[in-house]
Amino acid sequence: MQKLFSIGLIIFFIFKVQAQSLDSTNLPLIIIDTHGMIIPDDNKITASMRIISNGLDKKNCPNDTGNIYSGEIGIEIRGRYSASLPQKPYGFETRDSFGQNLNVSLLDMPKENDWILLANYNDKSFVRNSLAFKIFRDMGHYAPRTKLCEVIVDDNYQGIYNLTEKIKIDNDRLNIDKLISTQNAGDELTGGYVFSIDYYDWSDSWLGSYAPLGYPNKQVYFVYNFPKPNEISPTQKTYIQNFVTNLEKNLYGTEFKDQNIGYTTYFDVQSFIDYFIVNELARNVDGYKKSCFYNKSRNSKGGKIAAGPIWDFDWAWKNIWDCSIFAATDGSGWAYKILGCDPWPTPTGWIPRLMQDPAFVDALKLRYTSLRKNILSNASLINYIDSVNTLIADAQVRHFQKWPILGENVGAPEVDPIPDTFEGETSKFKNWIITRLAWLDDQMLITSDPILPEFKNAKSSCTIFPNPTKDILSFTSNKPIHSVVIYNFLGEKSIDKSEIDSKEFEMNIKSLKPGLYSAKILLQSGEILSDKIAIE
Repeated sequence: MQKLFSIGLIIFFIFKVQAQSLDSTNLPLIIIDTHGMIIPDDNKITASMRIISNGLDKKNCPNDTGNIYSGEIGIEIRGRYSASLPQKPYGFETRDSFGQNLNVSLLDMPKENDWILLANYNDKSFVRNSLAFKIFRDMGHYAPRTKLCEVIVDDNYQGIYNLTEKIKIDNDRLNIDKLISTQNAGDELTGGYVFSIDYYDWSDSWLGSYAPLGYPNKQVYFVYNFPKPNEISPTQKTYIQNFVTNLEKNLYGTEFKDQNIGYTTYFDVQSFIDYFIVNELARNVDGYKKSCFYNKSRNSKGGKIAAGPIWDFDWAWKNIWDCSIFAATDGSGWAYKILGCDPWPTPTGWIPRLMQDPAFVDALKLRYTSLRKNILSNASLINYIDSVNTLIADAQVRHFQKWPILGENVGAPEVDPIPDTFEGETSKFKNWIITRLAWLDDQMLITSDPILPEFKNAKSSCTIFPNPTKDILSFTSNKPIHSVVIYNFLGEKSIDKSEIDSKEFEMNIKSLKPGLYSAKILLQSGEILSDKIAIE
């Protein structure tokens, strides 16, 4: 009996040491107290949360005051497969004392009330999602912002998470008009909508009118995201269903390549090109069959279908046992050909059809070639990974003490040997990216400097990279740039560069003091684009 009691004390002591294993951290610290309740996988419970971040080079301790947030939240377990793993992902909303949604800024991210804590059990590099999101943002599109943090739930250390914005229609997130159930006529009815290819049931989706070309027996279901399935009106359902039907009728028709009457009248082509590039770079098994989002703006604001936001890259950037496309270890394989693997849910045939248009392929290759000079350069990608490694040098030790999975083939079933150290995981990830880029270069890199046709109806865009920076800014546009003016926070002109007349150029900004600036970009077409710049 005494032996059993001693064993019990040892087990309790081990648990207590684990629960209190985090004394301090350089990462933001999130502490959640459920007041003795179990966090469910739906129907959020009320809990308390503190977020502690004392600033750069300062430690954050469990007993510190919640200086970023201290108050109530509603929290639940989220995800499908990821929710089955030991480190649980969470969705939460910030609330006031009356239990109502409370918009707040968390860790310098814009104010909102819906947030996600993405677990890293399936990502031993801690960068798969955040790197993809960063690339898409650097391309000029919205993707959720993320912040690495450590999490304690009910005095139990849970490891490293990514505090992440939930995809929502919002001025500081996916910035399209928010459609409410009473807007059923005129321009209001035409947007904005968000729908996806994802897991579905009869209550939250509709069956598309067309099967992908070459797969006549496949059925494609589209999931309503915004307005939500229980909020979208019958008139709105009819509108978006008819719009997609007409889009597919056009896309699968004989004149789909015509820039006056073809698919460019329905698609924001630039977004599809960039969506393709980031998902193919990561060879994302989920890129087209799950968490594949599309959005439509109002007709008065373009009215086209755009690809994105992107989501769900924890199964990407690796060689996995799925089908031959994703098991190849030499960097080869097109993720967009996943229809040949008989996936579920069934992807659309949109990208395969677009790839049958030489003009789309040419524009895709030109965009890829341009991005390889900056955003997708080997150095840029490796530097980002290294910066994360430096940031989590101490935290990753605690994470893998909590979850001793180094050397274990857990989560996505990988083909390659599994490194038994974090350094090995990082090296493997870097080598995977370099190998993948070498294969993509063979397929898409343009070594000459051709003048390729522009899409007549393509949305104008300009990428500024790197941002933040301290010496050189690179501007890359899909249309020729005439001039760029940089303004300081007082609205005073700091740099004025004219007669550029090129799609790409570099600007020396070493003369600028650190701070926030705005860039006004005048295209040769007369269109004006703007963006914010951070100078370090």
